[in-house]
Amino acid sequence: MKNCTTLILLVFIFGCKKGASQDAPTWQLVWSDEFNEEGTMDPTKWLAIRGDGCPSLCGWGNNELEYYRDGNKDVWQEGGLLHLNAQFHPNTEHPYTSAKITSLENWLYGKIEVRAKLPGGRGTWPAIWMLPQKDTYGGWPKSGEIDIMEYVGYNPNWVVGTVHTEAFNHTKGTQKSGTIETPTAEQEFHVYSIEWTADKIDFFLDEQLYFTFQKRDGHYSTWPFDQKFYIIINLAIGGDWGGLKGIDDSIFPQQLQIDYVRVYQK
Repeated sequence: MKNCTTLILLVFIFGCKKGASQDAPTWQLVWSDEFNEEGTMDPTKWLAIRGDGCPSLCGWGNNELEYYRDGNKDVWQEGGLLHLNAQFHPNTEHPYTSAKITSLENWLYGKIEVRAKLPGGRGTWPAIWMLPQKDTYGGWPKSGEIDIMEYVGYNPNWVVGTVHTEAFNHTKGTQKSGTIETPTAEQEFHVYSIEWTADKIDFFLDEQLYFTFQKRDGHYSTWPFDQKFYIIINLAIGGDWGGLKGIDDSIFPQQLQIDYVRVYQK
């Protein structure tokens, strides 16, 4: 009878463990935009930014040359895609115009996916990134930045994912980043994504993991990613990185095209 009882107990324990594994939390879609309507983007989900960051942050802090506009020639939905358009206007007050949008929703942790086709040409600098809703630990970079995807046209075929914190940022040359070769970034759509949890941020291209930023000691200077962040999508022109090799004015217009943005949480 003792052996039978032991056997029953073992079956029960292993059965419970198997069931617990099957019931583990999975990613659930909590927010998305598929851009299926024609015309202007959804104003309940996105805000279009206007200007050049002056006077407090001219060039958006990176010496960029674009002036963001919010008209239907700059950012619009068509054919199931969101289009962010960059143009060259010689001999005008704002020779380079483009588009930048920010999400009105914020999230703490999650899986963020953006399917996009990138612009090319020397001087372009498209990005899909995140900033904190509040400067909980102070102004940039103390409260953090997550760059889901950056791409500079003078260095084609390479996509970069990066995090910035007080300890790790590009002003010190200590930023933490990973790169992955993407020869068709300008010709085809790819899914750029992160999986952000309380302990790490994983960066993916088409579900291929290429970089992980791990939580260290938990101090905000190395891990400010315990607060809500929002999504930013923009097409910069020139700047400290994008304009490192100058700008080829013959490439314009250029477009950053977005098929969808999806946010999942466990």
